[in-house]
Amino acid sequence: MDAVRRFLFADLDIRGAHVALGNVWHELQADRDLPKAVNALLGELAAVTALIAGNLKTPGRIRFQLQGHGLVPLLFVDCDERLRLRGTARLKESAVPPAPTFNELLGDGQLVLTLDTGTGTPYQSIVPLAGASLGEVFAHYLAQSEQQPTWLMLGADENVATGLFLQKLPEADRRDPDGWNRLLHLASTLAAAELAGPVASLLMHVFPEENIRLFDPRPVHYHCPRDEDKVLAMLKSLGRKELEATLAAEGSVTIEDEICRQRYCYGPEILPRLFG
Repeated sequence: MDAVRRFLFADLDIRGAHVALGNVWHELQADRDLPKAVNALLGELAAVTALIAGNLKTPGRIRFQLQGHGLVPLLFVDCDERLRLRGTARLKESAVPPAPTFNELLGDGQLVLTLDTGTGTPYQSIVPLAGASLGEVFAHYLAQSEQQPTWLMLGADENVATGLFLQKLPEADRRDPDGWNRLLHLASTLAAAELAGPVASLLMHVFPEENIRLFDPRPVHYHCPRDEDKVLAMLKSLGRKELEATLAAEGSVTIEDEICRQRYCYGPEILPRLFG
């Protein structure tokens, strides 16, 4: 667990990948106290982000934001080329019903992808949320962005976040005109809960007649350390007068890191530290 594993249907020119997050998912959701449905969305986004990061042709940091007008105005997960992952979810103050629909949670919104390869201006893509689940949204996005038919299943509960991805490659129809439809039919028999098992056993069970090449797993890590230098730079950019006013009014300056759940608190000593 806590790994992305790619595979290839060698006779069909169809590729795939599987992800299962255990400890990483526990760390990401710890102390957030999110409603069950929102927690599941965050887990699914963590799983699909790790899947896509593990299949990038150009190494870099990939970031997904789902922004909407529903009960969850923001879902955020990013992952770097070493598959180090972090994320968060933001709720409106209104209560979440016991079994909300995907549209109630996110509403009329958009998916924002940012890819930073460290070689210039990051690439950004913004598309509307098209689908009735997070899996449908990303399957549609991947099919449109890569111009290849794509199938995706995601699942998450409090214990595990999982995903399974299939994509038809250009030579698939020439090799086997029925291959893609056959795999989709078999994959449709899966339940999301089954994705948590060992990937080799899963693939052998679902696709017993296929020649599958399974690649080595790539481990995924939760990585969200304190970054005091970034906080101090932000405070310095506010200027001495604004910090003095905050200290005079409140006695301290407190910064809450929503993503990493870190808290930074400074008293009057911050002024000579920043400004001399």
